[in-house]
Formats: sequence, C-alpha cells, structure tokens
Amino acid sequence: MFHYFEFGSRLSHLFPSFISAKLVPLQNDMRGTNKPKMPHTLTSGWFFIICAFLPQIAHAANEANHNDPIASVIISITLIFFFAVIGRLIARQFNQPAVLGELLMGVLIGNLGYYANIDLIIILREGSAIFNIVGDMLRGVPLDVAVNSTIPDVHYAQQVTLALGGENGTEILKVAYVADVFSRYGVIFLLFMVGLETSVEELKHTGKESFIVAVIGVIAPIILGYTIARILMPESSFKSDLFIAATLCATSIGITARVLKEMKKLQTREAKTILGAAMIDDILGLVILAIVSSIVISGVVNVFMVSRIIVLALVFFTLALMIGPWVLRKAVKFFSFLELWEAKLFISFIFLMSLAWLATLVQLATIIGAFAAGVILHDGYFPSQKYSKEMWSIKHLVGPLESILAPLFFVLIGIQVKIESFMDWDVILLASGLIIAAIVGKLVSGLGASRKSDRWLIGIGMMPRGEVGLVFASIGRTLGVMSDQLFSAIILMVITTTILAPPLLKARYTYNHRRQHR
Repeated sequence: MFHYFEFGSRLSHLFPSFISAKLVPLQNDMRGTNKPKMPHTLTSGWFFIICAFLPQIAHAANEANHNDPIASVIISITLIFFFAVIGRLIARQFNQPAVLGELLMGVLIGNLGYYANIDLIIILREGSAIFNIVGDMLRGVPLDVAVNSTIPDVHYAQQVTLALGGENGTEILKVAYVADVFSRYGVIFLLFMVGLETSVEELKHTGKESFIVAVIGVIAPIILGYTIARILMPESSFKSDLFIAATLCATSIGITARVLKEMKKLQTREAKTILGAAMIDDILGLVILAIVSSIVISGVVNVFMVSRIIVLALVFFTLALMIGPWVLRKAVKFFSFLELWEAKLFISFIFLMSLAWLATLVQLATIIGAFAAGVILHDGYFPSQKYSKEMWSIKHLVGPLESILAPLFFVLIGIQVKIESFMDWDVILLASGLIIAAIVGKLVSGLGASRKSDRWLIGIGMMPRGEVGLVFASIGRTLGVMSDQLFSAIILMVITTTILAPPLLKARYTYNHRRQHR
C-alpha cells in the first residue's frame, strides 16, 4: 500500500511550481478593520503544502492512540476544520461565499488524498455508505460481501475493503463516525440560523408578489430538472430524477442577502421581494424535501401519501408556532436562576434539538424541525438586558456553534465529489443541463413580480443554491438515490449558481443605475 510519507514527494513531482512557490507573510489586521490581504503565491502553493503534510500528521495521530483512544479523532476533526478555515479565507479574498471555499477545499483534499491512497480519505469519500457496511458487518456479513453489496464500483469497493481491513481500520471508522455526527449537528445549526433570519411577521407582510415569485421559483426548476434528467439519463430511476428536481428548487437566502447588504440595497422594492420569496421558498423546499424523501424511502407514489406528508408538515409547523411560544415563556421562567446569556444559550439549544427530534416523529427531516425552531425563537422572549443586545443575542450566542460545525459538513461534502466522474462526457452533459435548468428555472420566477419591479434582478437574486442545495444533495446521497456521477454533477450546479449570482446581481444594479442617470 502507498506509504503516507510518499505523498509529499508525489505532490512536489506533480506540482513543482506550486510547492516551490515563495510564500509571503499574510498581512492581517487583527482588529478586523482591514480586510486580510492574501499574496498571489498563497492561493497557489499553500493548498498543496498543507495537503502534503496532511497524511504525515494523520500518521502521527495513529501512533498517538497508545496514549488516548480518541487522539486520532481529535487531530483529524481539527485538521478538517483547519482546512475549512483556509478555504473560507481564500474564498473571502475572491469575494465569494465562505461555503464555496469550504466546499472546494473539500474537493481538493478529497481528490489529492484519494490519489495518494490515504485510507481515511478513501473512507470519507464514500459518505454515509460506510455506515451501511458497518451495519451489515454487525449482522454477521463478511467485510468484502458487505462492501461489494453497498459500493457497486469494483475498484472503489476493493480500496474500501483494504482500508477497513487494515491495521488502522477501527481508528478510521471512529474518525468517520464522529465527523459524520458533527457534520449533522452542523446542518441542524445551519438551518436553525436560516430560520432565525425568517420572521413570522415579515412573512405575513411579504405580500402576494413574493409568494408568486416563490411558487414559480419552486415549480419551474422542478419541472425543468425532472425533464432534463429524463432526457439525459433515460436509464435512471424515477427516485433519482425526483431528487434532482427537488435539489434544483432550493434557494440560498444567505448569499443574496449578503450581496444586497454590501450594496446597501436591502430596502429596495426588489430586495424585499427577493428576501420574502426566498423565505417562502425555504419553507416550500423543505416540504418538498419531506415528500420526496418519503417517496424514496417507501418506494410508493400516490395522492394519499403525498397529501399525508403535506398535512403532517402543515400540522407540525402550525403546532410549533402555536405551542412553541408558550413552551419558551415557561422555559424562560424556569431558567431564570441562570445568567441571561446562559439562559439564552441553554434554552435555544434544548428547544432546537427538541423540535429537530419531534420532526422525526412525524416522518419529517430533523432540519425541518431546526428551521421551525429558528423561525419561532427570538430575543423578545427573554428579559431586557443592560449590555449590548447584539453581543448577547441568540444569533451571536448560537452562531459560533454553527460556525464551527457547519464547515465540517461542507468540507465532507466536497471530499465526496469524485473528480474522475467528470472524465465521462455524459456527466459533463448532465451537469451542463442541470446548470441551465437551475439558472432558467429561477430567472423565470422573476415573472411573478409586478411590472414596477426589475424582474431580471429578482430572478437573479433567486438563483444561488448555496448551502441549502448542498443539504438537499447530501440527503439524496444518504438515501442512496444519487450515484457518484449524479452527485458530482449536482455539486457542480450548486458551485456554478453560487459563483454566478453575486456578480450578476451587482452588474444588474449597475446597469439600472446607469440607465437612470442617462
């Protein structure tokens, strides 16, 4: 088997210009008043130097297991988080969303680590399929049989068998399991933070225009996505096509909101329509995700089942909105003996996790409960405070948990993207078709706006899939309805729409400004 320490030499052979790049010290104002400056050489050589040392550190972690059984878990999770931070830093330098940098960093280390035959990366690339293998083994199925029944590709199956059957197989499984659990917590916190940005009062005042834009922005991508999947993948299953369509309907409110805030356009008519539609889009998208997931799991499609899921989702949201405030007021009284910041943190965590769990009792995803918790919870339930409201707000207390755990999810998603999948022209064609469907489907949503609004601007604002699209794709992969090729094509669609939307949004505002001042 390829030795860990050969990885650095292979990289230096493959990328001599990158490895030998001269690094310039990073200039950074620690007070945050200036934007970090990144030298050009950092964006080229830094990635590969870090990756060259990764397997050596991982090897050292395995040796440390004689002292502490979770040493390998500690160093591996820390390294994943470290790479996420580097990805975020580089994305910021190119004025791109942090999620994009974290995702691409995962793609980089996943594929370089796979080339170097690093066992941990080989296992992480298979995602949740590894835990299906472990489940079969616990039922007495031999390792090779369990792997071959779960992973259809013979070459990948052989590599996974060697990795799990090796001397570090147990340690690798520990790392994979903990990383998976932490990343799932990250998704829960992520959807909770999205929910915090969604106000029930604002939803009441979004108006007919935002609602129509949201509905068109959900229906059009679903129809286009399903149609393209059927045309380009006639041999694929109905379940796969359905999940592709569902993934395309997602919209990332965070990316568009960030651009609008930077341009100081949040109070414009179009911005209010976009943000209102995006909030409604999130709710509709999560309901559709629940429907599609149930169809995939049950394998049955009928009007009764779909109606049942819709009713369950509506009942869950309605009861949560009705009972949630009462529960929160009681909880605030009960935890009054705590400091205000402690009460906010503990109540937020307990309420969030409780709703996430309750959602599963009615056959909904945990992220739906997390989103509902964010929508319901706000600082108004707690006593007024003497100190800065921003410092002790729920967003600023829970936000650090999301900031640490959510990047693990995005890096792990990136690791699962297999670049070799794009050696197949069919995959490139599929990815291109999905990108076109994703863009056109959201541009069409602008038609739901009134003639007084810039419909192109609204359509562009609905375009980015971002973190929400990645969550949808991850669930599809977990349910086993997405092949490596399909998963990679969807990730490419998410990356493309996320990159394109901000500059197009700015360009459209610039165009409108120039036209008004002619």
